[in-house]
Amino acid sequence: MTSQLLEVEGTWEEILAQSAKFAGHRVRVIVLAEEPLKSAEDCFRQGWKEAMTGETVPLSELWEGIDAE
Repeated sequence: MTSQLLEVEGTWEEILAQSAKFAGHRVRVIVLAEEPLKSAEDCFRQGWKEAMTGETVPLSELWEGIDAE
């Protein structure tokens, strides 16, 4: 028998709000490390570099597959 895995992601409070669904089931909890945010200047520099080197995605392709399951 193959177990079906369900992946749930959110804050601890959001997960706890759904705890009744998981009562009696085995669960695994992985705490994701907080990644420090880049400064606005660093984000701008990266975006500018990508734009100047052609590392972009055409707008027509940006949302492609967004509704795929």
